[in-house]
Amino acid sequence: MDPQTALFQQHRPRLFGLAYRMLGTPADAEDVLHDAWLRWHAQDTAALDDPEAWLVTVTTRLALDRLRRAKTERAHYPGPWLPEPLVDEGAQADTEATPEAALERDQSLTLSFLTLLERLGPDERAAFLLNEVFDYSHAETAAILGIAENACRQRVHRARARLREDRPRYSVDAQAQQRLLQRFVAAMQQPTLASLQALFAEDAIHISDGGGVVSATLHPLHGAERLARLYLQIAHNTRLQPLRYSLLTLNGAPALLACAGDTLTTAIWVEVEGDGEHITAIHALRHPGKLARLAATVTNPSAGTSLH
Repeated sequence: MDPQTALFQQHRPRLFGLAYRMLGTPADAEDVLHDAWLRWHAQDTAALDDPEAWLVTVTTRLALDRLRRAKTERAHYPGPWLPEPLVDEGAQADTEATPEAALERDQSLTLSFLTLLERLGPDERAAFLLNEVFDYSHAETAAILGIAENACRQRVHRARARLREDRPRYSVDAQAQQRLLQRFVAAMQQPTLASLQALFAEDAIHISDGGGVVSATLHPLHGAERLARLYLQIAHNTRLQPLRYSLLTLNGAPALLACAGDTLTTAIWVEVEGDGEHITAIHALRHPGKLARLAATVTNPSAGTSLH
């Protein structure tokens, strides 16, 4: 491997982590890295004082351009838009200076947090990620974005305030999420309104992404009873061909994969109350295109834990 390629590969995990958090889909992140590589390959790298800063700047600006276009498209998306899970754990490993930094990066990679980031504008999202997740100073972030430092501070402040307002009320460990997902499967296999309703907090929310391709709720549903009735209907609709569930770690957190026969139909992840007893939010990704990258993993028995 030539030195120029080796240097790009050295920084690739960090660049991918940034692009993926910006865009919410691995394919778009890979496209950004491909474009960044083409520009890097055409660059006289020997003349660069800080190759990493150059790469992060180019990757950020390419991702910003793509995200602005995506935001326009998502404004006309049929129903809620959910991020596409990241399966390849090797691609998740950003440079980690301390255990605390590693924890922050893991939290910033969860599907729930990526969903929350969708509430930010592209410029706020970029500034927040660079400053809060990737630990660039306000001055460094401003230079990457090509804006004044004061403007950068304002963007980060607005983003932080908005995320603080909308962030889940509780943060529960993966074991608690896994236990609730297992309880959810048990309730779906012997469904009653009471058993399903007992899973959800009174103000729980359900968000589903079918992309207009498959059936999904077009608006978020609120309330334990409404969510229980929805999943009771799903259980009844699939009773002739019961869904097969597998537990898998996606984006660093437990997720549930539902298959009808050999076809992956849904990826589910949840947010839970502090006591770990109730689901406060349940996300159901049903878009076949987004599920395509997961399909091979689901058919591999070693990839997940089968739940019967």
